[in-house]
Amino acid sequence: MPANQHRPPRGGIFSWWRQWSNRESTIAAVILAVLLLTFTLSIISDSRTNTNPISNTDTVSEWVPFTPLSKAQQNAAFCLDGSVPGYHMQRGFGSGSDSWLLHIEGGGWCNTISSCSSRKRTALGSSKYMDHQVQFSGLLSCNPLQNPDFFNWNRVKIRYCDGASFSGHPESEFKNGTKLFFRGQLIWNTLMDELLTIGMSTAKQALLTGCSAGGLATLIHCDDFREIMPKDANVKCLADAGFFLNEKDIAGNHTIEFFYRDVVHLQGVSRSLNKECVARSEPSKCFFPQEFIKSIKTPVFLVNPAYDFWQIRNILVPDASDPNESWRRCRLNIYNCNPKLLEVLQGFRNALLKTLIEFQQNEEAGMFINSCFVHCQTWIAETWHSPSSPRINNKTIAESVGDWYFNRKTAKHIDCPFPCNPTCYNLDFGQG
Repeated sequence: MPANQHRPPRGGIFSWWRQWSNRESTIAAVILAVLLLTFTLSIISDSRTNTNPISNTDTVSEWVPFTPLSKAQQNAAFCLDGSVPGYHMQRGFGSGSDSWLLHIEGGGWCNTISSCSSRKRTALGSSKYMDHQVQFSGLLSCNPLQNPDFFNWNRVKIRYCDGASFSGHPESEFKNGTKLFFRGQLIWNTLMDELLTIGMSTAKQALLTGCSAGGLATLIHCDDFREIMPKDANVKCLADAGFFLNEKDIAGNHTIEFFYRDVVHLQGVSRSLNKECVARSEPSKCFFPQEFIKSIKTPVFLVNPAYDFWQIRNILVPDASDPNESWRRCRLNIYNCNPKLLEVLQGFRNALLKTLIEFQQNEEAGMFINSCFVHCQTWIAETWHSPSSPRINNKTIAESVGDWYFNRKTAKHIDCPFPCNPTCYNLDFGQG
């Protein structure tokens, strides 16, 4: 390793969550989800800046109970702590009765025995800490005003508790005498079997989706999902904020690459990764979508903000890369970025767009790359489809996804650079 390349502390990177202050109660659920995502890694609008991306516009839905996997014990498909994983499901109705939408929740990854041991004491590593009921909104909503194309489908929220995007294998367990269950792939297989038995085996339409680490899981498992579905079904995949870039940080260090390498090696993930990619690259490289997306045969739609705050704060400018805190205010609010820092962010955006050039040429592909300072956008009502949702070419994310899924029209939308889009929700983490 060159002298100027410093490996980040194992299990101790991405600790910026400690800087956050209390938010308004109306966005508590969103902030909690993002806090949990970042916690696992640390232990592992218009022209205004939006501090409240969730308003009172139809955010109340039915409470959907947690369903534990019925054959988890039989198949030894456990969360990190050995508890039983599960999901939340609302049955479809009317014309959507034989259509299925699956959404994998996000929550980062754990890359060391220590970080996984800490994670197993949270809802991202144990079903013991999961909410027994959750509310469905955004692309999971049953309200046609909020979710015009998928409101009456069978909708499933898949809970995430393995720490490796449903790709770990038990052969890597019990290191250093610590009992942890690396069963992500077993959880996935058991879950798919269960959903098939309760109706998905006769689906005529299906959409596999996921947010963040769940978006990465969507891409990893996309073709396998297509294989288990009826041959005549219309099956596609949507990754929301799951296209994590393999870019150096501002200090020139390979922070995210080293982190992913640890995740892949710790949990034996390579067996779940794209075989074509693994045959030509070091397995951990194949945890990056840019390395294997061209090998995915199933149609894919990417929703990604070009200024993804998670990637900016953890890949481009992790804490260790900015000891003088020259980026501190910029990382909290993109409107605080001076011209020099904005130039760096524009370079990060350009790296994303360059990486997606080949994907964009795929006739079956779809994309919505907006210029917002945000992360996941599909499971939140206001950013998925509402009167004030982010738009590109006057299309919301929901409208764009619907156009692509149902082949109504081409849906490849790339926004102009920040700060050109007045419909963006740009989060502000400096407000208390």
